Amino acid sequence: MSLYAAAATALLATFGLALIRALAGPTVFDRILALNLIGTKTILLIAVLGFATGRFDFIDIALVYAVLNLIGTVAVMRYLIGEKDRA
Repeated sequence: MSLYAAAATALLATFGLALIRALAGPTVFDRILALNLIGTKTILLIAVLGFATGRFDFIDIALVYAVLNLIGTVAVMRYLIGEKDRA
C-alpha cells in the first residue's frame, strides 16, 4: 500500500466520521462545523489525488474549492446568526 493510498484511506475514514457528526449533531452549529470539516477533507483528498497522479493542477482546483468552502461557511454562519438575532 502506497503512502498516498494510506492517506486517502485515512481521509475517507475521517470523512465518514464527520458525516455521522453532520447527521447527528445536536445543534445546527455542530452540523455546520461537520460540513466544513467534510469540505476540508475533500480539499485534502483532491490534493492527495493530485500528488498521487502527478497532476499538480489538482492543487489549483483544491485551492479554489478551499476558497468556496470558506465563503460558503461564512455565508451560512452570518445568515444563521442574523436569524438568531431576529428571533
